[in-house]
Amino acid sequence: MTASEDRVWAVVEPVVQDQGYDLEALSVMAAGRRRLVKIVIDSDLGVDLDDVARISSEVSRALDDADAMGETPYVLEVTSPGVDRPLTLERHWRRAASRLVKVTLTDGESITGRVASTNETSATLVNDDDATSVDIAFADVEKAVVQIEFNRSRINDELSDEIDEFDDNEEGQ
Repeated sequence: MTASEDRVWAVVEPVVQDQGYDLEALSVMAAGRRRLVKIVIDSDLGVDLDDVARISSEVSRALDDADAMGETPYVLEVTSPGVDRPLTLERHWRRAASRLVKVTLTDGESITGRVASTNETSATLVNDDDATSVDIAFADVEKAVVQIEFNRSRINDELSDEIDEFDDNEEGQ
C-alpha cells in the first residue's frame, strides 16, 4: 500500500467499522486531474444500495474533515466484493455458507464442494453428488473461490434451510 493509501485507510476504516462493516480493500489511483478512491466493504448480512449510499456519505465527510486527500479533488467509489473475490479470511468463508466453492490446496489437489460450516482455522465442504464431507484447513489453501451457479442443488437447499434455522435461533437468544 502506498503512503497515500495508508493515510486514507486510517481515516476510512474506523468509519466503515462504526457502521458495522468490514473494509475489505482500498485503492487510490490517479484519474486525470482527480484521484479515484475506491473502497470495498462487506458484512455478514451483505451490502445493499442503501448501505453503499450511507457509507459513501460518512466516508466522504470523514475524508474531507481529516483533509486526507489534500487539495486534490477526488471521486469516491464504494462497492461490495464481487463473486470472484478469493476466500482468504475466515469471514469470507463464513459469508460463503452454503455456496459452492472450488479450492486448490497447497499440494496441488483440487476440491469442489459447498461450505457447510467454518471455524477459526478450517471449513467443512460437502460434495453435492454423494454428500460426503471434507475438512479443509485454511493454512492448506492455495486458492479458493465461489463458483457461480444457475441451478440450486438439493444439498444447497438443505444447507440454506439449516443456516436460516441457525440464524433464527441465534436471534431468539
